[in-house]
Amino acid sequence: MESKIEVISTVKIQNTPDLYKVVDALNRTLKDRDLMFGLALDQEDKEKAIFTIYRT
Repeated sequence: MESKIEVISTVKIQNTPDLYKVVDALNRTLKDRDLMFGLALDQEDKEKAIFTIYRT
């Protein structure tokens, strides 16, 4: 069985302390629609975060 994760969109945004709460709420709310949201710290600019939307 193969699971395929497709990147729908990626955007670089200003990092804020509570940003992870938004991503968590989106993941909990929209997982039944086969959507997943990710957040990573930008390695080049620590004040920026990379927000990614995936289709699972």
